[in-house]
Amino acid sequence: MVKTRVAPSPTGDPHIGTAYTALFNYAFAKKSNGKFVLRIEDTDRTRFIKDSEAKIIDSLKWLGLFWDEGPIKQSGRLKLYKKAAQNLIDNGQAYYCDCSPQRLERLRSEQQEKKQAPRYDGKCRRNPPKNPKEGSVVVRLKVPEEGETSFEDLVRGKITFRNKDVDDAVILKSDGWPTYHLAVVVDDSDMKISHVIRAEEWLSSTPKHVLIYEALALPLPVFVHLPLLRNKDRSKISKRKNPVSLLWYKEQGFLPEALLNYLGLMGWSMPDGREVFSLQEFIKKFDIKRIDPSGPIFDVEKLEWLNGEWIRSLPKKDLENRVKKYSKRDLSDIRKLLPLVYERMRKLAEFDFLTEFIFSEVKPNLSEVVKKYDESLKKEIVKKMSTKLEKISSWTSGEIEKAVESEREKIGWSKGDLYMTLRMAISGSSATPPLFQTMEVIGKEKTIARLKSP
Repeated sequence: MVKTRVAPSPTGDPHIGTAYTALFNYAFAKKSNGKFVLRIEDTDRTRFIKDSEAKIIDSLKWLGLFWDEGPIKQSGRLKLYKKAAQNLIDNGQAYYCDCSPQRLERLRSEQQEKKQAPRYDGKCRRNPPKNPKEGSVVVRLKVPEEGETSFEDLVRGKITFRNKDVDDAVILKSDGWPTYHLAVVVDDSDMKISHVIRAEEWLSSTPKHVLIYEALALPLPVFVHLPLLRNKDRSKISKRKNPVSLLWYKEQGFLPEALLNYLGLMGWSMPDGREVFSLQEFIKKFDIKRIDPSGPIFDVEKLEWLNGEWIRSLPKKDLENRVKKYSKRDLSDIRKLLPLVYERMRKLAEFDFLTEFIFSEVKPNLSEVVKKYDESLKKEIVKKMSTKLEKISSWTSGEIEKAVESEREKIGWSKGDLYMTLRMAISGSSATPPLFQTMEVIGKEKTIARLKSP
């Protein structure tokens, strides 16, 4: 049976990369009628943040990526890791190391000066501690000094590392907690994970994991290393250049459907080339072998465009209810105003900003628009319009348009020039929702007042 997992660490806000990895694991499991597991990798106690786990769980639920098993916490499985480490020591595949942090730091500095790759020099491998005591020693993997370690990646093909280039990594720390390298192998094997689908950054660690699998006589899973999400300059995505916290995307009013849709375009594409698709459509068409290993560009502007497409595809009541979560307006106002702005919305949180001019005092500057006419002339025209509109008995967008057009023909202005001037007078901006619908929603009294004192 196909079984996949997502295994985030509770060391901060949930990362966009976690959502990306979770999506591909989830889709592959569901496409294969398999199971999707959530594992919390909380063994790094120095970086552990108390409420991070809850944020991870809430974010995955918000995205709709529900797990079949879990959440399983590594912190409750320490006996399994210690047993595995002892087996490796007993089999001669691992050894104790009592090198001090100061010695290791000196070693790193010397290697940096010589422009060598940082790695352990094997001191305790050659001369093991005579009386190792828990709390004062770590356990290191004994990597073969000769030969090669190979594995198959379902997307990248056969990958081979020279063993002399693989470090004797620490697999059990002096406090008895495992490092990632040991815990991930023990857990994936114990949980019967069939496909390890994870980020490309773990590619260089995989030979260590393969050696641990082999030393413990465990069957290898299928490996798939997803391409890293990248900034426009091809650098690895980071908070310095792009928002990376899932919480930020939720707070800004990105729809979970749109975010999953966009992540589904990262290193993968629909066979027919379409860009807008649902999670279920993604699962139906998903083929893991079609993943492109080259790093996809994560472009927030493209995501905003896609989010706007999803906003406009939502049923009316659904959209109203979603906007309400981001708006200080009453639901009745939201229902009235949404038709004016939803075509321009790219994020749900923009609703109040786009409609603020309706409720707040505006400060129009007629000198900023239609500069071929004097400001005094524009003010005169705007006031003429207020007089014309005062005579309307039925304040609807259709009647407003008729009155404005009647007056426009008399003064001889183009639609573009007049409408731009009226927009500025009414909203304080040259970019507004449809003019006549906006005037209808603002109401007759407020519209006339703004036109009389532009």
